[in-house]
Amino acid sequence: MLTVHHLNNSRSQRVLWLLEELGVPYEIVRYQRGPDMRAPKELLAVHPLGKSPVITDNGNTIAESGAIAEYILGTYGKGRLIPPPETPERLRYIYWLHYAEGSAMPPLLLKLLFTMMPKRAPALLRPLVRKVTNQALTVLVNPQLKQHMAFWEAELGKSQWFAGNEFSAADIQMSFPLEAASARAGLDEGHPRCMAFLERIHARPAYARALEKGGPYQVGR
Repeated sequence: MLTVHHLNNSRSQRVLWLLEELGVPYEIVRYQRGPDMRAPKELLAVHPLGKSPVITDNGNTIAESGAIAEYILGTYGKGRLIPPPETPERLRYIYWLHYAEGSAMPPLLLKLLFTMMPKRAPALLRPLVRKVTNQALTVLVNPQLKQHMAFWEAELGKSQWFAGNEFSAADIQMSFPLEAASARAGLDEGHPRCMAFLERIHARPAYARALEKGGPYQVGR
């Protein structure tokens, strides 16, 4: 049986959701973040990088969200949650499936790191660290995030879902960047289509089932 090595409050929640949408049986091995928010060392026994998400299935170990989605859809999807080949929707699907991690998440991670750094710096260095990180956020990170969020808003004006008018696995992939942007990048200010997208995915029964099985889930602020 397919096994999801599930780290709490992580991208592996999307893997559970994808499996629930497809109705694929699976089991969960749970891992908890440490006080430093890092994955536990036990994950190193599953994959050399010790990161989540990672799945094991039929002797295969697959890491990386996009690769996992492609494997699950190719093995169990039977054409579901993916647009037909040689269509404009299929091209959009491929783009968004990989854009989610390749382009959308890096500035969101920088936003999180630069926001956390002053809080964790020694007291004497905190003012200096805050000055440096604020400058980085103002000059580098926030403008990028503003550009990305405007891009999402415009694309969702073309169709209800990212790849077209039908829900697909690309929307599952894009859920994490939008949830993260809502939590810590001001997505709720001036991006009504993006917020409506989040409302639609949160209302899906498979999303709720995955949340129930995966445990408490909150994208950090």
